[in-house]
Amino acid sequence: MHSTTTLDQRRRRRRSLRTLAMAATASAALVAPAIGLAAPAAQAAPASKASVVAMLDGPYGPMLIAGSGQSAGTALYAITSDTATSFGCTATKKSVIGMPYFCTGPSKDKPDWPAFTTTGTPVAGPGVSQSMLGEESRAGVGEQVTYNGHPLYLFDSVPGLPSGEAYDESSIPPDHGVWWLLSPSGVFVGSEGTLTTITVAGKKELAADMTDAGGVLPVPVYSFSNGTACTAACAADFSPLFAQGSPGLAAGLRARAGLVMRADGTDQRTWGGKALYLYSDEGFAIGLSGIAAKGTGNGVKVQGGTFQLVSP
Repeated sequence: MHSTTTLDQRRRRRRSLRTLAMAATASAALVAPAIGLAAPAAQAAPASKASVVAMLDGPYGPMLIAGSGQSAGTALYAITSDTATSFGCTATKKSVIGMPYFCTGPSKDKPDWPAFTTTGTPVAGPGVSQSMLGEESRAGVGEQVTYNGHPLYLFDSVPGLPSGEAYDESSIPPDHGVWWLLSPSGVFVGSEGTLTTITVAGKKELAADMTDAGGVLPVPVYSFSNGTACTAACAADFSPLFAQGSPGLAAGLRARAGLVMRADGTDQRTWGGKALYLYSDEGFAIGLSGIAAKGTGNGVKVQGGTFQLVSP
């Protein structure tokens, strides 16, 4: 059961992941050389102040990290709603339940997901592809570093401890996407996650426990009649549930979870052989019992296929 909280409380809870163990930041810096953070940071070019993108073998495998600047050693993220034609995470201020909110911008403005910016051509550290690095000039943001076309963002305070992985921000706040780490090959990195159930219209359906501004919330997952063929704009509307290994299973669920490799080399969670997705515009209801997803992606037709809720 999830209690109803104010937006300010939810945002403070989200930010608690950043501030948790702040007292340990100094000790984390001391161990940085042992986990390979010092070398990438040393490659920054002081004259041009170009930002460095480095690599770290993190808890979910090789991932991109900031290799220079005040955030050196912390994870770099991308959101599924940023596409070649539009941004899901913008610097535009929005009102969410009567409170001001903006997704990104310069770090000094303290947005939820500060843009990883540069003042010169970004530099690739060991294991990172220089050819995949780029820049995107954005109003209110500056020159944001991109990797394989994905704009890069910061979130964490402690090096090597990614706390923004698998953040589902479909409606609260309205960024309409899921945040994932990026691998050195330029694709999203999944995590094990937990599968559970949720009641939609009086029927039990399969869901994934996802993190959002209110904490951990079960969010409905969907199958697609065309399997893993949901790509490009379709995958921005319905994010594949990127995954690895075996997930946690709520009580009563049989072990029917698996993995399938997508055309881009990423792994997607399956259930009973069906590839699973999350709806970027999932609806939520706030009532006396808390916040509950409504399963609003059920029956949506995209890219020649239909999305359906999944029976556990």
